[in-house]
Amino acid sequence: MDALHKRRYWVFDLDGTLTRPVHDFEHIRRELGLAPGADILASLADVPEPQRTVLYAQLDDLERYYALKAEPAPGLHGLFEWLNGHNCRFGILTRNTREFALLSLQAIGVAAYFDPAFVLGRDEAQPKPDPGGLQYLLSCWGIEPGDALMVGDFRYDLEAGRNAGLMTVHVDSREDRHWPELTDLRVLDLGELHALLQHTAVPEVSLNV
Repeated sequence: MDALHKRRYWVFDLDGTLTRPVHDFEHIRRELGLAPGADILASLADVPEPQRTVLYAQLDDLERYYALKAEPAPGLHGLFEWLNGHNCRFGILTRNTREFALLSLQAIGVAAYFDPAFVLGRDEAQPKPDPGGLQYLLSCWGIEPGDALMVGDFRYDLEAGRNAGLMTVHVDSREDRHWPELTDLRVLDLGELHALLQHTAVPEVSLNV
C-alpha cells in the first residue's frame, strides 16, 4: 500500500471507472454495423473513406448521448476529495473524444479537478493499450513512470499502464474481468480504493528544528 502514497499523479480511464457503466457497446456496434465484440476504433480505422467519416459522425452522436447520461461511480467524490487534499494531480486517458470526456466529467461533478490539457481522448493520443498518451502526460508533468499510476476497469487500461511502466489499479467487481498479470492492485470500487488510502495513510510529522 505504500506504493499508492508515493504516487501523486493519477491517470484515470473514464467510462466504467469514474462513471457508472452506462455504455451499451453492443448497441453501438450494431448501430455502426460492426461485428459483436469488435474493437470499435480499430474496426472504424479499417473502413475506407468516405464511409469512415460517416461512421465516426454516428459514433460521436452515440458518445454524446452517453456522456450526458453519465453518473458518478460509487465512492468517486470521497476519493477525489482525499487525493486533492493530498496534493495529487489528475489526468484522463480515454478512447472517447476530449469533448465528450469533459462533458462526462462535468456531469459527474469532478470537472474542476482536471486541467483540460491533461484530458486526452482519441484525437490527442493513440487509443489504449498504446502507452503514448501516458508517456505524453509523464512528459508534461516532468515525472518518471514510478511517480504515477493508471486506474481503469478494462484490460486496455491496464495494458497501457504496464506498457508505460506505471503502477496499475483495476477497479471492477466482476470476477470474469480479472487480469492479474496486468494488475498491481485490484479493488471492487473507488470507495474501497479511498478506504485503502485512508487506512494506510502515513501521518505527517512536524519537526521542530
